[in-house]
Amino acid sequence: MLHRLAISALVVASALALGELRTGGQTVDPGDAVVLVTLDGARTEEIFGGLDLDVLKSTLKEGQKVEEVPTYRTFWAPTPDERRRKLMPFFWRLVTEDGSIAGNVALGSEASLTNRRLFSYPGYAEILVGQALDSAITSNDPIRNPEETVLEGLRRKRGLSREQVATFASWDVFKAIAEHTEGATTINAGDEPLGIAGAEVALTNRLQHETGSPWDHTRLDAFTVHQAMAYLESARPRILYVALDETDDWAHDGRYDRLLDAYSRTDRWLERLWTWLQAQPDYRGRTHLLITTDHGRGHTPEGWRHHGEKYPEAQGVWMAFVT
Repeated sequence: MLHRLAISALVVASALALGELRTGGQTVDPGDAVVLVTLDGARTEEIFGGLDLDVLKSTLKEGQKVEEVPTYRTFWAPTPDERRRKLMPFFWRLVTEDGSIAGNVALGSEASLTNRRLFSYPGYAEILVGQALDSAITSNDPIRNPEETVLEGLRRKRGLSREQVATFASWDVFKAIAEHTEGATTINAGDEPLGIAGAEVALTNRLQHETGSPWDHTRLDAFTVHQAMAYLESARPRILYVALDETDDWAHDGRYDRLLDAYSRTDRWLERLWTWLQAQPDYRGRTHLLITTDHGRGHTPEGWRHHGEKYPEAQGVWMAFVT
């Protein structure tokens, strides 16, 4: 079964948020909330199979035994199902019990991008606009999105305030990606401080500057998550987008050990987010969670660090839905 990422994600998110999707003959309440989470450049290999032993071996020093590596001892298991559950136990429990996931080619499920660029901005534009914008988006430069995004469209159609539609992103280019009309929604990206009162928010604002980041234009995902959770608790948005980045950054750096740690941390953040939502009367039982990625990567030990037009296999992606 072939799934087209952007069209599927756009249609499902729009239908759920606008109350147009019917489940068992019942129309979804228009007061329902939608939470979109993206993991940048998250390969299908790790999502569906956990630790990739060939990739891990390719990163070892000469003479180093894989069985002695902490990453192996932490994440290795004999089968793909066991490995993926070691890497992301909450994600797989949630998807198995309350949702669905597309993109596992081994089971005949293929999720594919339609843009030919196969890097970040084109991928995110495809998710948020619903079609490839290859002629308009040719780089990761922070140019304003040329089309209205689904975030703006949902705000307009549902009559929401800009505060009720929020994006929290590690990569600062999301200030341009997430909306066509500047200021139409709430966006906090890069190392931007969050303007909410409270000692914890003030500490996070300060620490994200004092800690710094290994990468230009991108903060560590922990700060993005803490800012997003603080905003969620305070502003109670109906549409929330959380865009994480470290699964791409550590791959480009060739740090497979830290890449897997990033997946594991993300799993704990997803558990925190979903547990909090289910504890709130205004979100419990009426929040629809979508989790996906902007592009894939090379499949081999030589290509896992890379993506783009030279790596056509990066067109293969995945997407999970929990309702």
